[in-house]
This record gives sequence, structure tokens and C-alpha cells, in this order.
Amino acid sequence: QVMLEESGGGLVQAGGSLKLSCATSGLIFSLSSVDWFRQAPGKQRELVATASFTGYKTYADSVKGRFTITRDSAQSTVSLQMSSLKPEDTAVYYCHHRSALSGLDYWGQGTQVTVSS
Repeated sequence: QVMLEESGGGLVQAGGSLKLSCATSGLIFSLSSVDWFRQAPGKQRELVATASFTGYKTYADSVKGRFTITRDSAQSTVSLQMSSLKPEDTAVYYCHHRSALSGLDYWGQGTQVTVSS
């Protein structure tokens, strides 16, 4: 059974930093791509960053230069280092994996990030 669990959210002032972590289990981490999504109230869920098992990384334009996604193969975790945070970064952040075998989507429970002015 695939399980994803986010941690590290909290309240931070604008300009500050937070590091989110996604712990994974039940998948072959070395062959699995993992993504970070976020959803703010009243807005669509959006893809923030992707870390593929090939080393390919991609970022939403709104976070490029401020966020960094990193894989830790030893711990089967994917982190999202967030710097220079803005109030518009406020959202629930979700870890996501799509199985290439079954096509099923797996989501963590989400972690709240709130950035105050």
C-alpha cells in the first residue's frame, strides 16, 4: 500500500523560510516520481514542483528561484525547501505520486503553510 505523509508546515512571516518533507512507503522509491501540489481557499489545486526518478525537476513559474525540491533516496523522502515566502504562497501543500503501473493517484493528508505580511 502506497502511503505519503507531509510534515513541516506552519506559520511564517513574509520573507521567511520553511522546509516541507514527504515521507513515502509502499513504492519503489528509486523508480517513482513524486510531486508537490498546493491549494489555496477558492483556488484550483496547482502543481508546485516535480522530482522524477530520472533526476528531472520542474517548478511552477510562481516559485522558480525560491523553492527547491530534493530527493533523499536513503530515507525515501522528498523535501521542498521554500525561501523568500510570500503571502500568496499560503495554501495546503500536498505530496503526490501517480502509479505508472495502475494509473492511480496517491495523496498525502496535506500540511498547512501560512505566510503573514
